[in-house]
Amino acid sequence: MKMKIAAAGLSALAVIFSGGWFDANAQNEQVAIPLKSVPTFSTANIARQGHFYVGGKWVGQPGKEEMRGAMYVEVWVPKKIRYQYPIVFVQSGGGQTNVAMLMTPDGRPGWAYDLVNNGYTVYMLDLPGRGRSAYVPGVDGDLLPPRTGSLMEEVWSNGRPQATPQSSWPQAVKHTQWPGDGSMKGKMGDPIFDYYAKTDSQAPTAVDIEQVTTDDVVALLDLIGKPVILLLHSGVAPSGWQAADLRPKLVKGIVAAEPVSPPIEEAERGRSGPGRLWGVTSLPMHYDPPIKDPSELHPVRQEKADGPGLIPCWTQQEPAHKLVNLEGIPVLNFAGEASYHRPYSHCTAKWLNQAGVKTTYVNLEDVGLPGNGHQMRSEKNSSEIAKYFMSWLEKNVR
Repeated sequence: MKMKIAAAGLSALAVIFSGGWFDANAQNEQVAIPLKSVPTFSTANIARQGHFYVGGKWVGQPGKEEMRGAMYVEVWVPKKIRYQYPIVFVQSGGGQTNVAMLMTPDGRPGWAYDLVNNGYTVYMLDLPGRGRSAYVPGVDGDLLPPRTGSLMEEVWSNGRPQATPQSSWPQAVKHTQWPGDGSMKGKMGDPIFDYYAKTDSQAPTAVDIEQVTTDDVVALLDLIGKPVILLLHSGVAPSGWQAADLRPKLVKGIVAAEPVSPPIEEAERGRSGPGRLWGVTSLPMHYDPPIKDPSELHPVRQEKADGPGLIPCWTQQEPAHKLVNLEGIPVLNFAGEASYHRPYSHCTAKWLNQAGVKTTYVNLEDVGLPGNGHQMRSEKNSSEIAKYFMSWLEKNVR
């Protein structure tokens, strides 16, 4: 009797989800759960998982206190740990989250699986005010809404031309790695593009959100209590640089996949005005000789860019102040061939090297990985990019 009821329930689900998500069979046929249309990946190489929070503090008037700034953390530990240094993802910008590390929009395993299956312990973060980390109205600032479809088509997928000459970049025409096929590739209405759009979310705008994020990353490093590798990507990368500066003994290496840049002045898609005045952050860093104000770095702009399609970088007036806490940490900084970051990505490496930080800068097409945009961890060759930076880590971080 129970089996008949269960089968009837599955038949009903097949009617409700008639768009192909469920494939319920006849009553007498065995039904596997989860069904084939539900995307799942093997966890055979994962021995343990953890889900916890770090950071946070009570804010508000007595009797109306709210917990603000706590950060959700998820850790995967492989059955066979091949590398002694875990990898901590400090990535996402705007409305991006670590969902992109779990699965690509065309249904392949994301970087988290690439790394854990290769023997790395991985930590993934929902940054303060995002995802499973609480947003506190009135404290965490306004919420930036998810990006519009047209903007995502312009900057992520090459689905439409840039809106203005000022918001364009010369490398955009080289974009070939966005997943999908056909005339709708990279456009609203294409299932792969639409799935990616669903992963975009709101972002808090509080003026201290970079500091709150830094405090949480530092709290996580203290909790782990042994050296890690930081993987930085996009808009929250400054909190990763800052955490490394504050806990240099707990950071063994840094992979910087198009961290937000350039130093000193904004340049993203025609923007201008003050940027990361301390070089790679908006918050104070430890320089030697010490400084109290970023103006003491005496930044100067190159008279001529380093190559066609690039912008002149800001560097320090010599003799340069050194980022003393980062000098012992090897850094890999790489950029996609078609990314809107490409005109200025090299400027971060230039700043770091001048400041005494051993930084290797790589254009991905130069290592056989052409055609990537900024969302490279979601693109067709995402797994190959992970293999590349893992090979670099194996040679340079010991």
